[in-house]
Amino acid sequence: MKIKPQDLSGLKTYSLHDRYSKVNVEHFGKPLKENSSLRSFMHSLPDQLLGHDFPELIQRLAKAHRAGRPIIMGMGAHVIKVGLNPLIIDLMERSIITGLAMNGACIVHDAEIAMAGCTSEEVGDVLGDGAFGAARETGEVLNGAISLGAKENMGMGQAVGEYLLTMNFPHNDMSLLATAARLGIPVTVHVAMGTDIIHIHPSASGADIGETSHRDFRIFCTEIAGLQGGAYLNVGSAVLLPEVFLKALTLVRNLGHKVDNFTTANFDFVKHYRPLTNVVNRPTAGGGKGYHITGHHELMIPLLAASLLDELCESC
Repeated sequence: MKIKPQDLSGLKTYSLHDRYSKVNVEHFGKPLKENSSLRSFMHSLPDQLLGHDFPELIQRLAKAHRAGRPIIMGMGAHVIKVGLNPLIIDLMERSIITGLAMNGACIVHDAEIAMAGCTSEEVGDVLGDGAFGAARETGEVLNGAISLGAKENMGMGQAVGEYLLTMNFPHNDMSLLATAARLGIPVTVHVAMGTDIIHIHPSASGADIGETSHRDFRIFCTEIAGLQGGAYLNVGSAVLLPEVFLKALTLVRNLGHKVDNFTTANFDFVKHYRPLTNVVNRPTAGGGKGYHITGHHELMIPLLAASLLDELCESC
């Protein structure tokens, strides 16, 4: 059976010049000249998609900082493992990052950096004989710090940070936890039992881990209660911290705190459901704005830090 091709002669047309178009030449990127500045680079980006969103995010973060509003960073351990501690520490020392929220793996890698200047074992080489996660110092130091913190009614982040300072480890200057303790910046640690190598050590106390991590959740809720006009950045946590953030937000709203106009952003290699839903979309549905930035942390976080400092020093 032969099918007759459609006759196209009756198509109704309109003028290209009368049509709304999402892209025009005014939105195009601009080639950079030699010896251009970072600010020139940002201004050269095409005004499309992330080329529009990233500079806008930087402006919103700068506005929040200038207004004295909090900028809290939630993070997974990969941020530490790709070498970003010095950049985050710089933002902490400048009072730009006002709080950190971590998963349990973060304290493992951060403390190992403080103690030995190295971290991140090759799991495939040691899992076969059951040696993965069995570093003696890591278990003893962290579990000891947590148990001491439980006795002194501290949260886990404060307990570990202050213990690192007390022990005067050689690389404390590269530690987020030690720096936060030195600066008096809150660090909260949100643990899922069994996910971290220190939980397999005999020195681990489930009661102390639970008590100090739950105290940190309550501290984190206090921070989120004051988030109005500020910003929350989720960097590299696909499940745990987006869930913690959403629960903290609903709690403080339930308690009567007005937190309905702030900025959120998620940074990760790929798009995941929970960060998009629990950080970017749902929390800002009634006000503010959320952003999703896809890319490698070792590129995007330095770009974020440098661009934000450049924006804040616009009048320098």
